[in-house]
Amino acid sequence: MAFDFDLFTIGAGSGGVAGSRRAAAHGARVAIAEDRRVGGTCVLRGCVPKKLLIYGVHFAEELEDAKGYGWSVEGARLDWAKLIAAKNRETDRLNGIYVKLLRDSKVEVLDGRARIVAPNTVEVAGRRVTAAHILIATGGHPERLPIPGAELAIDSDQALDLAELPRRIAVIGGGYIAVEFAGIFRAAGAEVVQVIRADRVLRGFDEEVRAYLQGEMAKKGIRILGGSEPARIDRAGDGFTLTLKDGRRLDVDQVMMATGRRPNTRDLGLEAVGVTLNKAGAIAVDEWQATTVPAIHAIGDVTDRVNLTPVAIAEGRGLAETLFNGNPVRMDHGCIPTAVFSQPPVGAVGLTEAEAEQRGAIDVYRAVFRPMKHTLSGRDEKTLMKLVVDRASQKVVGAHMVGADAPEIVQTLAIAVKAGLTKRDFDRTVAIHPTAAEEFVLMREPVKRG
Repeated sequence: MAFDFDLFTIGAGSGGVAGSRRAAAHGARVAIAEDRRVGGTCVLRGCVPKKLLIYGVHFAEELEDAKGYGWSVEGARLDWAKLIAAKNRETDRLNGIYVKLLRDSKVEVLDGRARIVAPNTVEVAGRRVTAAHILIATGGHPERLPIPGAELAIDSDQALDLAELPRRIAVIGGGYIAVEFAGIFRAAGAEVVQVIRADRVLRGFDEEVRAYLQGEMAKKGIRILGGSEPARIDRAGDGFTLTLKDGRRLDVDQVMMATGRRPNTRDLGLEAVGVTLNKAGAIAVDEWQATTVPAIHAIGDVTDRVNLTPVAIAEGRGLAETLFNGNPVRMDHGCIPTAVFSQPPVGAVGLTEAEAEQRGAIDVYRAVFRPMKHTLSGRDEKTLMKLVVDRASQKVVGAHMVGADAPEIVQTLAIAVKAGLTKRDFDRTVAIHPTAAEEFVLMREPVKRG
């Protein structure tokens, strides 16, 4: 059968664009459909704009710290509207770049929502096209709690475009999105209360990291209500009242829900053609990104495995290599580094202490110190670094950090952990002094054995 395209991609986010361009580079005829702007969650509604806001609000601390170094900074203030406008200009620029990348790669872009009507057929805005392979890269969307008044809250998409900075805001959720936005709003000058169901933020991270970060967030003035669950949201004059299940009431100017994300699988026609979804509504795929329908594949957040942009990109490129370059590539989902752009930020790669203990005896190395910068700034902020070492092999199986530049430092450190280097390899590495990163090669005595 002759097809219109060799590959038809649904969703022009980072993963879909990367996979489509790689397939086209290998000579495939490729089309991609998008019902919003090209660029997807990370570029337009997630990682990039959020990081720009973090940069913007963090100047508040930089200006304060400058006083300890002899600078006089008078009259500085944040113009929130200008920050949002600058962020929007950059995302507009990136949207244009992504469109150009697709055009230059000879990938045809179809505007509109795509729906699969047969195993090899897609319909977009009334047009039906056929493809030898269909790639679903539709990502996910913010999920709201099923409580009365949930529609009154903003989600992470809307939080990026607030016209005005709220004076008081309640952030519901304890995951990385909630933690990052709590830090943004607090650094910008808002009163922030964070409502979390667990005792600590960042479920799934190392327990010591969770506790340490929560303590640092509290120092910055973020009020964290652990073991709390929202019951309802009501309008109250120009603001809102968030009522908790224990009866407490929080009067705020804005409520934000950051309570998870769900895969974008609705109205794609998946069930009708036999694509299996799991209980969370995510597309079930095997190690080759294949669904239960041979011609249909899926990557990224829509599969709800490791929901990180670089993972979606690697999965997309790997699929293109497999299908169109005779080079079978399976994504290795082990030992993926991650970061939380909280204030201070978190970087982590490999196993947590608890995960490593389940596999056998371990040694734990830890360093807690005041960064050199703050000896003059006077800021009450310390850095935590931690290495988890397998006792038998002496391989470093986990590295964790809370503190300035943690994501930048752990990105490089991830190479060592991924490569299976030992604690002796770390010890033999000469430190760069004076840096914070040098502590990772200077920790000599374990704080825990067994």
